[in-house]
Amino acid sequence: MAYRAKVFHEEITEDGITLSATVIELKNSYIILLSEGDENLGTLAVSIPTRPEISRLPISSTLLGERSTITARLIAERFAAATNKMVLVSVFVKTVNEAKASQAFVRLLEKILRGRMGNEP
Repeated sequence: MAYRAKVFHEEITEDGITLSATVIELKNSYIILLSEGDENLGTLAVSIPTRPEISRLPISSTLLGERSTITARLIAERFAAATNKMVLVSVFVKTVNEAKASQAFVRLLEKILRGRMGNEP
């Protein structure tokens, strides 16, 4: 049986600004789109989980952009560690403070991850 991609979406509105998280789950990886307002492509980071004998922390790198590199890499690493899969993260923020946006994005992703794991046998 072929594996079909699964898509999860959550959003939150704080101070009149909508922040959204869209997660595409593939068989071996995740693609995560984090946006303020309309969904857009932003700073891209990738992370891969590592084997315990090499490191307990995932490895990450920024592929594109410079505005939200810390947020993109942090979230990619955190999600890769939690799922043990390769993760590609896009972060698009235009007006919200990056620290505030990061906290909201992490909350949204935790909600998605809990929901996804809750639906698995």
